[in-house]
Amino acid sequence: MKVQRIVFAAMLMVGLMVISAPIASAAEVVYDLKPAATMKAILTDSIGKRVVLRLESSEEIEGTVVVVGEHLVHISKLSKRDFFDAFVGIDRISAVIMRAR
Repeated sequence: MKVQRIVFAAMLMVGLMVISAPIASAAEVVYDLKPAATMKAILTDSIGKRVVLRLESSEEIEGTVVVVGEHLVHISKLSKRDFFDAFVGIDRISAVIMRAR
């Protein structure tokens, strides 16, 4: 009876370790910051990804980056606002917050 419990516990631990290995390797930083990086370059690399834009006014806009132009970025699928998109001036963005893990 004790042997069965020990074997079960060992199998459970091994199973958890096997499951957690891919998760740990996937926890990499999505964007590698380069010294000459610009807000436009970071947004361009984030096309198709979900980001939070913090504006100079401290307002935050969360959505998916669709298109990055010279002066504007198109954000779709805004959180908490169904059926809305946003066009934000790149020069008005103070931070880009993205999921890294």
